[in-house]
Amino acid sequence: MNLLEKINLLKKKKEPDKTMAMEDIPVDWFETSNSITRHYQFKPDGYLSVKVLDDSRPVYHRAVESFLNKFFPSGYPYSVNEGYLRYTQFRALQHLTSAALSVLSTQSLLFAAGLRPTPAQATVVSWILKDGMQHVGKLICSNLGARMDSEPKRWRIVADVLYDLGSGLEVLSPLCPGLFLEMAGLGNFAKGIAVVAARATRLPIYSSFAKEGNLSDLFAKGEAISTLFNVVGIGAGIQMAATVCSSMQGKLVVGPLLSIVHVYCVVEEMHAVPVNTLNPQRTAMIVADFVKTGRISSPADLRYREDLLFPGRLIEDAGNVKVGRALHKVIKPSKLEELKEIFGEEKFVLNRGNKWTDMALEHNATGEDALRGWLVAAFAATMDKSFHDPSTTVLVDAYEKMNSVFTPFVTELQSKGWHTDRFLDGTGSRFAW
Repeated sequence: MNLLEKINLLKKKKEPDKTMAMEDIPVDWFETSNSITRHYQFKPDGYLSVKVLDDSRPVYHRAVESFLNKFFPSGYPYSVNEGYLRYTQFRALQHLTSAALSVLSTQSLLFAAGLRPTPAQATVVSWILKDGMQHVGKLICSNLGARMDSEPKRWRIVADVLYDLGSGLEVLSPLCPGLFLEMAGLGNFAKGIAVVAARATRLPIYSSFAKEGNLSDLFAKGEAISTLFNVVGIGAGIQMAATVCSSMQGKLVVGPLLSIVHVYCVVEEMHAVPVNTLNPQRTAMIVADFVKTGRISSPADLRYREDLLFPGRLIEDAGNVKVGRALHKVIKPSKLEELKEIFGEEKFVLNRGNKWTDMALEHNATGEDALRGWLVAAFAATMDKSFHDPSTTVLVDAYEKMNSVFTPFVTELQSKGWHTDRFLDGTGSRFAW
């Protein structure tokens, strides 16, 4: 027997031992944790099966876990960004009040039309009355998409204010039966625009909470909560329509209260959202914090400081930068060549004025390009206060300082969760050389 045959013989002898060793390995086990006993078992196809054998927890704890599994993303709270719970709490209350107000407004419309509906009939007709005007709202909102991407929080608040204004017109329609068609049409027109704006801002808001690529899970669970509390709100609206709001005086008292709670909840919702994309306001706040303190703010740090109604305000510590104006309005042709020499191949141009600094962006500029321009403007404003140098010299020095700090600055910015690959400036003008 040669050497090769001996080796093959040894291999064959070892194979049964290996098989026996594999068979001796246990493929199932039991674990007890937090009063729950689970049976874990590996199936022949390699999948792990988990069965709950004994759950001695109180009924309350089991009900809470069941609710979380149905209405919160898998892995909550570790799978979402900070602020999701507060956002969800106010979102639930917002939908409850909105649905209740919708029932009351629809009942008022039917009264104004000369009908005497029951509260249950009002809930059915409410869907019919508002669907037609949504198509008109879509046409009106079709050119506002870029602005909604830039300021989703602001437009979400605007949407709900419009919805409440529309509902208010419907509630008041019985007081003006001769103007029923005008008031009902205008009210549903406002509500149609509101619905489109609310839907358009939903995705960027949910995206802000997605932490582990779980956007679809977030969206599904968020819509489940909305549906649940819409149903609860409709039930509350039916009850109020049959009792305290059966008269016009009751509606005039309860309607405004529901509207105030509704708008308050939306504002609190939006404060809780840590939007992580760069727009003019958030970029200015990041740069201002960096220039003043040397630290970089995270999306969660800025969420309660954002101006949700007037986001275009200038921030002095960030250089009072205005972005989005047309290039020919920002810079005179005689000065353009001089600025191009300073900034070279940059995708931004700065022009400092007495009250603010204009920044024009190239058509393919990213968030990093906008940050570079904003840092130059902020450093130039700081140097101007200290040395009162000529404007061109200050820009050159500020540009050099920006280049020296930008790489670690943007690296830490990205580590905090900011998306720097795009800059959402709404409908601002951009240029191309």
